[in-house]
Amino acid sequence: MRKSFKRLGMLALAAGLTFSLAACGNNSSKGKTVKISILQGKVEVNKQLKQIASIYEKKHPNVKITVQSIGGGTQYDPVLKTRIASDNAPAIFSLDGPASVKKFSQYTADLTNTKLAKNAVKGTLGAVTSNGKVYGIPFNVEGYGFVYNKSVFKKAGIDPNSLTTYSKLKAAVQELDSQKDKLGIKAVFATAGKETWQFSDHLANLYIGQQFDGNASKLYKSKTMKFSKNQEMKQMLDLMMQYSVKPVMQVDYSAQVNKYFSEGKVAMIEAGDWIYPTVQSINSKFASNGIGMIPIPVKGYEGKLPVGTSIWWAVNKQASSKVQKASRDFLTWLYTSKQGKKYVVNKLQFVPAYKGYDSFKMSEPLTQTVFNASKEGKIIGWAFPAYTGTSWDPDKFQVELQKYMSGKQSWNKTVTNSIQGWKTQQESE
Repeated sequence: MRKSFKRLGMLALAAGLTFSLAACGNNSSKGKTVKISILQGKVEVNKQLKQIASIYEKKHPNVKITVQSIGGGTQYDPVLKTRIASDNAPAIFSLDGPASVKKFSQYTADLTNTKLAKNAVKGTLGAVTSNGKVYGIPFNVEGYGFVYNKSVFKKAGIDPNSLTTYSKLKAAVQELDSQKDKLGIKAVFATAGKETWQFSDHLANLYIGQQFDGNASKLYKSKTMKFSKNQEMKQMLDLMMQYSVKPVMQVDYSAQVNKYFSEGKVAMIEAGDWIYPTVQSINSKFASNGIGMIPIPVKGYEGKLPVGTSIWWAVNKQASSKVQKASRDFLTWLYTSKQGKKYVVNKLQFVPAYKGYDSFKMSEPLTQTVFNASKEGKIIGWAFPAYTGTSWDPDKFQVELQKYMSGKQSWNKTVTNSIQGWKTQQESE
């Protein structure tokens, strides 16, 4: 995920998949076929979901799952709205946080008492819970931090796991910078100034989220945003820009991951476990043995990795009872059956958002780091899904950050404008 739902950036990339679940009849061996329609926003697992759907059909001959993608730069919400407006609403669709729950409340079934909701990992349901009821169940959990080049750190004599405070990180960054030529790197960081969502969502989450205990639902309902830790965010952002490949504002996600990090030209980048497939496609040996991930050091949250969920499955309550049951059955099979769990971990390469996976080992180092942090409770929650579905994020916060990062506006002005923008938006709700 570049940005876990965009992204996952991250985060990242909207897309879909359509499982057309229009019901006719029952699910017995002599019954009529139940057709399932799913529209979702995680294009990077489209192929794998098609394969899983085919396997499920063989085990359940009266269920037909049709998979269709809406990839590229297509935004998810407009497609879902169009489907609903044309009386072709999917039976299963995806939500990206509290704003989606509110926006599509007429279509989100209550999933509170389902096996999936009861087995969801702590902290993964807050963003899709309203008035005590759960309206979405998580795809997976993802985590982000500083993804680093093990070889570069080793040659520089730096233990990445020791970088638990900002001062230790800064000292290590300066040491890496002083050895650039020896280490064969262009810069310490590749900071993607073009991808402002990395800073408005992932980086800001570490500082804005503290006021709300990393709970997206609390932030979404709050009329005010103090952003009291903004100076800590500023020093981290400044460090990442100062020691980055230049010009920072021309570095996009592709250059950051593909060109600079995957080709060994920088020591580390701010990113998450979603980048692994890309790195692997470029340099499989490096991906398997040469990369790791550490937390971004945050005062008071030392050693904790930001782990959370950015996309949830929802079931259409306007569908027939048979369609809804078939939808729940498919999702329950995928995440809780012995066979389904294997596909979740090994085919989808998801870090599971449900209990019952303790015996599993993740297929690659980044997801294993996230899985370990999740199991051990060494995590910081994700509050940013509270605003990724609102206009404040792209139209206000990201715009203000762009002005600061490009040298056109002071940090204080950036913070003041962003806080006021949040207040204005909330008052207009």
